[in-house]
Formats: sequence, C-alpha cells, structure tokens
Amino acid sequence: MRGRVIGLSVQRQMIIDFLYFARSVPTVPVQKQMSIAALAAARAACGDRPRWTAIFTKALALAAEDVPELRRAYVKFPWPHLYEYPSSKANIMIERDYQGEPALCPVSIKDPAHQPLPVIGGLLQHAATAPLESMKDFQRWKRLTRLPRPLRRALWWFGLNIGRQRANFFGTFGVSVYSALNAESLHPLSPLTALLNYGVMTQDGNVAVRIVYDHRVMDGATVARALSRMEELLNSVILEEVRSLANLAEKNSHSAQVTTLALKASGPLLR
Repeated sequence: MRGRVIGLSVQRQMIIDFLYFARSVPTVPVQKQMSIAALAAARAACGDRPRWTAIFTKALALAAEDVPELRRAYVKFPWPHLYEYPSSKANIMIERDYQGEPALCPVSIKDPAHQPLPVIGGLLQHAATAPLESMKDFQRWKRLTRLPRPLRRALWWFGLNIGRQRANFFGTFGVSVYSALNAESLHPLSPLTALLNYGVMTQDGNVAVRIVYDHRVMDGATVARALSRMEELLNSVILEEVRSLANLAEKNSHSAQVTTLALKASGPLLR
C-alpha cells in the first residue's frame, strides 16, 4: 500500500529524546484511591476555581517535605549516587498547538509547596495561552532538539546526571495529566524520580492518584506512604487554603453588592 512519508517535527523529536532516556529508568506505578469530597465541594464554592493540577502539584510538593526520597535523584556523574535537593521543583506538561501539530510545552514551577494556588494556576494559565515564542522552557527545548543527535543526546545525559544541574533543567518531579479528557494513563514514562498522574474525579469526590517512581531511588512502600500523606494534606492544608479562597470570593462579592446598593441609593442625591 502506497502512503506518504512524514518527517519528524521538532515536537516529535523532543518526545523521542525524552523517551530514549525514560526507557532506561526502572519505573513502577503505585496508585491510591483518595477521598477528597470536602475539597471538591470547597473548590466548587470558589468563584475562580483553582486548577486541579495546581492542587495536586502543591500537595505532592508538600508531601516531599516529609518524604525526602521524593526530592532525590539517581545520577551517574562522576559515579552512581543519589542527590537530594532542599526543595521541590515541578515540571508540568501542557499541550499546545505548534505549527499545526500538538506539542508538549514543559512548565517549571519552583518550590510549589510554598506557592499560593492562584499563583500556580496563573503560571499554568500563562503557559496555556501565551505565545510559544515567549515560553523560555519550550524555546530552550526547541533549540536543543535542533542540534545534531550525538551532541543532543550528550547534553541530555549530562543534564540528567549532574546532580546540581538536573533540577534546573528537569525539575525534581513531573506532572502529566489528561483527566479533563475523561482519560488517564496507567504507567506514563519519565526519566524523573517521580511522575504524578491522577484520573477522573467521581461525583462523590473519589479519585485515583498514582506516582510512577524510579525504583533505584526508593521502594513502593515509601511511595504508598507518600500518597497517604498527600491525601492527608489535601484534606487539611490544601482544603483550608481552598476554603479561604472561597471565603475571600464571597466577601468580595458581598462588598460589590453593598457598593452597588449604596450607589443606587445615592443616585438621586448625586444628580
């Protein structure tokens, strides 16, 4: 059957390089069914609802403060060892259209554990709508992908295996989610120590949350405890923040109503 040849675009080559290094990482998924009905209700009460991606990203970063293994990486230069970072850096993949083809745009968020949810959501919104020419992470990966393959692969290797620089280029954990499309991935691949993924939220506030982890860095029991800690944080620290956002929105709405009524009442006097 006669078909047509389609050359590899920059975005396809970027994914090929990513998977080239991801396939050498012995990753294992661990999943936990979480019950976060109260959080879902608080989020629904917000005028400007915080993104679920922002919520889960912050929860994992907070859990990583208690589980240092989530802030470690297996690196090979100058000899195989583990490198631990003082804080987390999230690497979140956003799908964008580039030259008529879907492309993954990486978004880096430093220390999401101590970033307000609206700030994280604003960064994600900017990444989803801003011109790709202004996205530094995407432009950096695009320049890298256009280099000759031997040089490109060498730079990838050093970026992943020099502990001090690895987090600058790749972050300490990744986030890849498409539950908004009513679908989920059971075992996404990544060269990072941990990759966060979650499924579709049910009406009663249950959701499957999974971490795909590098078995060289930690064991499954550690990840299971980290997921339990995440659920605790979602139903405590994160819940309180979301409720405060809902209360703030309610206060602003009430103030706006009072101002409107006052203006209407004083209308005849002003005339």
